[in-house]
Amino acid sequence: MTGVPASAAGGSPKATPAAAVSGEPGGAKSARGGKIAAAAVNQASVWNIANLLTMLRLLLVPAFVALMLADGGYDPAWRSFAWAAFAIAMITDLFDGHLARTYNLVTDFGKIADPIADKAIMGAALICLSALGDLPWWVTAVILGRELGITLLRFLVIRYGVIPASRGGKLKTLTQGVAVGMYILALTGWLATLRFWVMGAAVVLTVVTGLDYVRQAIVLRRQGIAERKAALEETEA
Repeated sequence: MTGVPASAAGGSPKATPAAAVSGEPGGAKSARGGKIAAAAVNQASVWNIANLLTMLRLLLVPAFVALMLADGGYDPAWRSFAWAAFAIAMITDLFDGHLARTYNLVTDFGKIADPIADKAIMGAALICLSALGDLPWWVTAVILGRELGITLLRFLVIRYGVIPASRGGKLKTLTQGVAVGMYILALTGWLATLRFWVMGAAVVLTVVTGLDYVRQAIVLRRQGIAERKAALEETEA
């Protein structure tokens, strides 16, 4: 794994210094071999359980859309299969980030793909529901607009710091998932009425937490500018 020849590891004191000092082709090949091995390890690290769960969510998006729109989009059986795909995607969302942080599996791929997978499955569900007439388009616009807007806001203030996920944000995500899941299923009676109120709560949480993130971003930016100004004044002094 280190790129060191077996003879050097076995106790031949002359082999390693000779290759290192003389600069012979054998030493160069060994160095290149070490770099290639290190690159292979870095590439292999992408294929961890956390990233595999994220990839699964990405693959579930087109599968969900196909199931949701099968047979005109109103067949209860197909809607149940679509709900199962959506539920699996939401459940894996709960585990991949936790696994990545707990077992040190955080990768650049995961940082980019995870939020994309989250918004892709939720966006696909909302758009399908609105296209089928089950959910008003303004609800879809509010939720997706908030999600995309806050994501952009995070990138804009990243130079000043990271906006942490709040408890309200996590509750919003859970409520959205439950509400959308209930709309995916062909519910009737009091369950249909209940999902209306759950979606109403999700919309309220979406707006309230979105405004709170905007407030945090403004505070974070002001603090960052003040700290930079103070550091500059101290340097000039």
